[in-house]
Amino acid sequence: MTVHYLSLTEVAEKLGITKGALAQYKLPEADVTVGRARGWSETTIDEWNAARPGRGVGGGRPRKNKTRD
Repeated sequence: MTVHYLSLTEVAEKLGITKGALAQYKLPEADVTVGRARGWSETTIDEWNAARPGRGVGGGRPRKNKTRD
C-alpha cells in the first residue's frame, strides 16, 4: 500500500489559500521529511486546521466607524 503525503502546494490547495499565504502559517511538525521536502498526512492537516484559533467571538479587531453626513 502506498501512503500519500501532502506537499506544501497541496496543503495550500486543501486550505484554499496560496503558497505565499501558507508561508505565514505555523504548520504542524511534518509527518515525513525526505531531504528538504516535508510531507503531511491529510489527517494531520485536518486536525491542525480544526484546532487553529479563529477570529474570536467578536470577529476580530473592530472596524473604524465611518459616519456619513
